[in-house]
Amino acid sequence: MGKVTGFMEIDRQLAKYQPASDRIRHFREFTIPMSDPEVQKQAARCMDCGIPYCHGPTGCPVHNQIPDWNDLVYNGNWDEAIRNLHSTNNFPEFTGRICPAPCEEACTLNLEDAPVTIKTVEQAIADKAYEMGYIVPQPATVKSGKSVAIIGSGPAGMAAAQQLARAGHTVHVYERESKPGGLLRYGIPDFKMEKNFIDRRVEQMKGEGVTFHCGVNVGVNKTMEALQAEHDAVLYCGGAEKPRDAGIPGVEFAGVHDAMPYLVQQNRRVGRENIDSVGWPSDPILAGGKHIVVVGGGDTASDCVGTAFRQGAVKVTQLDIRPMPPEKEDKLSVWPFWATKMRTSSSQAEGAVREFQVATLEFVGEDGVLTGVKCCQVDERRKPIAGTEFVIKADLAFIAIGFSGPGEDSVLKDMGEKLVIGKDRRGGTFVTANDKDYKTSVEGLWAAGDVRRGQSLVVWAIREGRQAARAIDEALMGSTVLPR
Repeated sequence: MGKVTGFMEIDRQLAKYQPASDRIRHFREFTIPMSDPEVQKQAARCMDCGIPYCHGPTGCPVHNQIPDWNDLVYNGNWDEAIRNLHSTNNFPEFTGRICPAPCEEACTLNLEDAPVTIKTVEQAIADKAYEMGYIVPQPATVKSGKSVAIIGSGPAGMAAAQQLARAGHTVHVYERESKPGGLLRYGIPDFKMEKNFIDRRVEQMKGEGVTFHCGVNVGVNKTMEALQAEHDAVLYCGGAEKPRDAGIPGVEFAGVHDAMPYLVQQNRRVGRENIDSVGWPSDPILAGGKHIVVVGGGDTASDCVGTAFRQGAVKVTQLDIRPMPPEKEDKLSVWPFWATKMRTSSSQAEGAVREFQVATLEFVGEDGVLTGVKCCQVDERRKPIAGTEFVIKADLAFIAIGFSGPGEDSVLKDMGEKLVIGKDRRGGTFVTANDKDYKTSVEGLWAAGDVRRGQSLVVWAIREGRQAARAIDEALMGSTVLPR
């Protein structure tokens, strides 16, 4: 643990942000890093709580040993801290920036609304490790002679690739886009995570023997049959990119878009790439000088809000069909689980108008062009309340209500009925494979990440990639030393 009395002596402090008026003028990260002594003081608050829910199944999907590395940071042992952190999480610089931190919700000190700033310490460990030169390639000393192909270079694919390469296998990663990273690169805005962090990991992985093949759309310009013939095992980590059908009349109007094409476009602009991309609309979508409506209340919707403000939107309104949550949760009924309570993202704090318990009835327009969004209030069962209809002016509307499964025009289409597809309770699809061996219905094909479990967090994708790597290593070699 950290300092024995640290949690009583030291107040919880979060990393500060640049003022909203400054940060909306650029797409760079805007969190102001803490100094090393400040981080060490925050790590010192980690207490000897007996049962550390922070790294159990309620807190951290990858089971980060949070009390251990908090103690190491408190004592200034940054080298051992990053080794400990890497033992469970391949990419702490990703999760330290974009994970919603269920570990902090599960922290014992959250019973007093003052959890340890675990996410901040995690990011600091990773950044310090790069600064000190602790993160270097770790190539396998003995090669297995086996070859593994990984489809998709998002967090699940990257985690699996790194684990398998370190186990001695020859690993080839096939990515549809022009650069590795999947939706880490093309979906998450730079103001939440700059893409040089992905580039650094890719270089490390190349040093470990991983080969990246970008611009290869497996199932389209390279068949699954050819891929399986070239490799001893194939792992499908294609993500869940199919937008959920909103069923809202008027989606055909110019100015109505799904969220992801908008975010992908802007990330490609920031990365100085052409906005034309496989599978995404290429007509420019820009919010400058416009009234924007975002339908949805999750992280993707929030990313649209922040992107629109940075493009110069006049006004951004976010619609959430859920009722306004309470400011504070009932700790004794929900802790250590994730609580439903009022949360304001950094993007929403930049000036978004938030409408709760509101349904989107239709998009309205003139001459084929969007002019507004017709809404109404709903009851506790999400049924429209008569007489509460109103129209919000809109030049652009983004639908951000989640994803219903993997894209269907590549791997799934190529595999056909050989690959068993399941359905969730909301009608979404997923590739059928369990979370023990990650095997699909096709011999020699495994699946992990959002393509298997449905849309989820980056930290869950890392977990699945690591576990699938272990399963593949065991299947190929008869045994494995990779952690689960």
